[in-house]
Amino acid sequence: MPRLSPSTILPRHQFLSVTGEHIAVPDPHGMVHLQFRRFAGCPICNLHLQAFVARHAEITAAGVREVVFFHSPTAELAEHTADLPFATVADPDKEIYRQFGVESGRRALLDPRAWPAIIRGSLLTVAGRFRAPAGNQAGGRLGLPADFLIGPDGVVLATKYGVHADDQWTVDELLTQVAATER
Repeated sequence: MPRLSPSTILPRHQFLSVTGEHIAVPDPHGMVHLQFRRFAGCPICNLHLQAFVARHAEITAAGVREVVFFHSPTAELAEHTADLPFATVADPDKEIYRQFGVESGRRALLDPRAWPAIIRGSLLTVAGRFRAPAGNQAGGRLGLPADFLIGPDGVVLATKYGVHADDQWTVDELLTQVAATER
């Protein structure tokens, strides 16, 4: 599937979170930030999501709803994301990933820019701060991240396709994208 670009009109989707919540995208009540992460327990993803947890109130105040996808089975993902204040969606067969043009590749882990997050996240996992991932990942370990900001009318406002495993929007970058849409 080709990559989405800003100004693309997204067809209506209905996603099911691991908690059973139905998530409409687009959301007529505000913007939605779709995050495509790697697998449940991914040390890089855990680090990244903690920043979004810490600033969740700020993101919500900006009119943005977070929805995070993982290419892991629902039961496994639920164990890793139960404490997150936003919806998580399991996509073990990567069907939704393909619809959004989100890729995998060796460069996910081989790019030296990803290594600091791999090391920090792995050390925090060993220290017990994060739950360790399953040894075998059905969707593989080479997923690349992607971010999409979707307007209430279904227009894709901004996109980012990561070139390595730690290449995704920070909270500040997300809020900058949101501010840019309000000009």
